Amino acid sequence: MAERSIKRDYRKMVFYQIWVRSFCDGNGDGIGDLYGVYKKLEYIKSLGVDAIWLCPVYPSPNADYGYDISDYKNIHPDFGTLSQFRKVLAKTHALGMKLIMDLVVNHTSDEHPWFLESRKGKDNPYSDYYIWRDKPNNWDSLFEGKAWEYDEMRGQYYLHIFSKKQPDLNMDNPAVREEVKSIMRFWLDMGVDGFREDVINFISKKEGLPDGLPFIPAVNGIFNYKDGPHIHEYLSEFRKVCEEYDCIQIGEGPLTTVRTALMYMTGKHKSLDMMFSFDHMMADCLFTEYIHLPFDLKKLKRAFSKWQYSLYGKAWNTLYLENHDHPRVISRYGSERFWRESGTMLAVSYIFQQGTVFIYQGQEIGMTNIRLKDINQYKDISSHTNFHKYHLKDTIEERMRRIHRSSRDSSRTPMQWSDKRYAGFSQVRPWFCVNPNFKRVNVATEENDPNSILNFYRKCVSLKKKCRTLTYGRYREFFPDSREIYMYERVLGEHRWLIICSFAKYPVNVRFPDEYAGLPNQLVISNYHETDKNDMCFGPFEARVYRFPTKK
Repeated sequence: MAERSIKRDYRKMVFYQIWVRSFCDGNGDGIGDLYGVYKKLEYIKSLGVDAIWLCPVYPSPNADYGYDISDYKNIHPDFGTLSQFRKVLAKTHALGMKLIMDLVVNHTSDEHPWFLESRKGKDNPYSDYYIWRDKPNNWDSLFEGKAWEYDEMRGQYYLHIFSKKQPDLNMDNPAVREEVKSIMRFWLDMGVDGFREDVINFISKKEGLPDGLPFIPAVNGIFNYKDGPHIHEYLSEFRKVCEEYDCIQIGEGPLTTVRTALMYMTGKHKSLDMMFSFDHMMADCLFTEYIHLPFDLKKLKRAFSKWQYSLYGKAWNTLYLENHDHPRVISRYGSERFWRESGTMLAVSYIFQQGTVFIYQGQEIGMTNIRLKDINQYKDISSHTNFHKYHLKDTIEERMRRIHRSSRDSSRTPMQWSDKRYAGFSQVRPWFCVNPNFKRVNVATEENDPNSILNFYRKCVSLKKKCRTLTYGRYREFFPDSREIYMYERVLGEHRWLIICSFAKYPVNVRFPDEYAGLPNQLVISNYHETDKNDMCFGPFEARVYRFPTKK
């Protein structure tokens, strides 16, 4: 029997994202690796997962932990070998799952052979692989300092939108685009099922690289180096490669609006199957988690509903609450006091929307933010930049509280497999600190608890995958002005479901929408152990999923 195509099935699939360095140490050196991934594939499958997404596993100096690549066609020695990767891929497929990889082509490492050659001068084949200028513009880097770094060997400045060790590729050079296509074919020929394409809307910059406004060069710069004039032309070249292999392309698009996203996913410019948007990740911040604001449920709901309404019948949503670039969601939108209740409620809030579900490692067991005492204990480059560059008039304690709320490292602590030493992640001291709550928050403990966050995720995933209405049905939100309740329906033909989530830390009286009042119903999922379906006083962070009879 022919294998089902990921292009045909992705709308009803569930993806599991693996940040390999912190997932599972399989060879005993304190670093997560492909040996550990191989060992845990059955666990991933048990969640109801259909595909895994591996964050970068390529050789890298780790200035940005894998997103600064020095060799696109090999495996970082920390993670294993190409042979081990093939074993992971083969076992993934044998278990009936797909595997996609990160494609990071806006920039490379400054230790990539292309850059080492490019900096030698203007008269070698790699001279124009990167963006060089005699005089820089005023853009700021998103990670550290200005966006231009002077190179003494070449005698020019090179552009780096991110770290100084992540020089931007010059995608206007046809030779660079051919290199990208060669990279894609290398992995697709091996059997990989597609790519998550990192900051892919950055690969074409505005003609002439104009200055940003002098008082906000960073923000204005973003709008000069995203969605550039040749973006669809270049992505169409990459799309043709993926069409040869019937594989999937999922783009990451920082600061992407609905209108812009639809240009990538529909019409004559269609070059992506799905796109990760960021609006719903800003319900407690401004642009970045470091600029923290009080959590605003109305802001979260507006973001959810905007994308649900706008993409319906036109394109397909990505549904996620966590990934490697954001702190843990219970610590942000939930409550560590009501850990289980808010962790399970948050699962309901997003899984039953229309779109493909993504689960990030540890999210399914309710992992939370780590709080380290000293900034030097953190590894993430952006955390160090934020601490040393912003809010310098605040005390060190206040700046550390911002780091506790915002650091990407909170999503990169070692996966908590058990209550044993080092959380069962490794037999030796891990590369990064383990969250002290691993004694309570871990896979082994939650496996044995039918009411755990872990088993609740399994229940939600199973229901979503079995129900056509919860997969394809139309979305409609109720009571958008409520600051306590998020309620929406999913309707397909005569089938109706109502999803109700309380974001309050106290009991809240809830009512059904008028059109549902008095109708018989079935309570299919609740995150409270014993729930009277007719008692409409919701406990803190309570969530319910109702099935209603057909409309009259």
